[in-house]
Amino acid sequence: MTKTQQVRLAARPTGLTTAATWNVTTTELPELGPGEILVKVGFISLDPAMRGWLNDVRSYVPPVGIGEVMRSLDIATVVESNHPDFAVGDTVSGIFGVTEYAISDGRGVQPVDLSVASGPTWLGTLGMPGMTAYFGLLEVGKLRAGETVLVSAAAGAVGSVAGQIAKAKGATVIGIAGGPDKCRMLTEELGFDAAIDYRAGDVLRQLRAAAPDGIDVYFDNVGGEILDAALANLRRGARIVLCGAISAYNEEKPPPGPSRYMSLLVFRASMTGFVVFDYADRYAEAGAQLAQWLAEGKIKSREHVVEGGVARFGETLNMLFTGANTGKLVLAV
Repeated sequence: MTKTQQVRLAARPTGLTTAATWNVTTTELPELGPGEILVKVGFISLDPAMRGWLNDVRSYVPPVGIGEVMRSLDIATVVESNHPDFAVGDTVSGIFGVTEYAISDGRGVQPVDLSVASGPTWLGTLGMPGMTAYFGLLEVGKLRAGETVLVSAAAGAVGSVAGQIAKAKGATVIGIAGGPDKCRMLTEELGFDAAIDYRAGDVLRQLRAAAPDGIDVYFDNVGGEILDAALANLRRGARIVLCGAISAYNEEKPPPGPSRYMSLLVFRASMTGFVVFDYADRYAEAGAQLAQWLAEGKIKSREHVVEGGVARFGETLNMLFTGANTGKLVLAV
C-alpha cells in the first residue's frame, strides 16, 4: 500500500481561493489492478483555467466536485506497472491531480523525454500552454508574416509563447504585462518589439502609440478593459483570439461585455473563442515545431517553479491572479 497526500475541493470559493477552499488529506491507495500504473508526481501545472473548474457551471469540462481531488496536469515517474506500454522509471504526463502518488489505467498518459526538455518545460512551452499559443495564433488567428500582433498577459505561460511564435513567423509583436520588470523581460529577453505596462494606466493611449496603424491579431488572455482597448485599435480584417479572461475569473458576478464590440463591424473583424482540446489530434505536430524552435533559440521557455509540495497548492494557485509569477507556474512535489 502507498500513502499519498492529496488536495481535495472542500468548498466552492468566492473570489480568490482560501484555506477553507481546500482539504489536504492523506490517503492509502489500493493495490494495482491489471493494466494499471502507479506514478510518483514530480511537477504540477498551475493554470488560470483551474479557477473556472471550481465553479458549478456548465463549461467545456465538468466542474471539480466537492470532495474530489483537484484536477491538474502533472509530470510523474512510473514506480510500479501492470501496463504493457509503461515501464518502471518512465517519465510521463497525465491528469493525475494534486497528489503525491496516483493510480492510472494509462488513458491520456503520454511519455515525456527529459533529454529534450525539463519536466517544467513539458508543462509549459511543450505542454498545454505552448499548444494553446500555437493553435490559437496560427489556426484561430490565421497569422500572416508582416502583421502586427498584440498579446495580453504576455509575461504568462501562454502569452509569452504566443508572442515568440508571432516573432518566429515574421510579425511585429506588442505585449501587455504588469510592471516594468515584466515589460523589460518581454523586449530584452523574449524579443517583443514593444511592451505596454497596464499598471501605468491608459492602455489605449499606450497601444495607439505602439501600433499607430492598428493591430491585425489580438491574442486575448485577459478580457475586460484591455479587450476594449484592443477593439478600439483594430485594422480592417483583424482577428481577435479569445483564449481566456483572467481579469474576470475571481469576480462574484459576470463582468459587463465589451463596450466597443461594434468595432468588429466597422473593421470587418472577427472574434473567435477556442479550447486547445479541439486540436488534440494535432498535438504531435505542434510539439515537434515548438521543440524545433526551442532548439534553434527562436523561443525561450520561462518557468516559475514553487517548491513545497501539494500542501502549497492553494497559495500557489492564487499567484496566477495577483501577478506574482512570470512564465509558466509549476509546483514541485
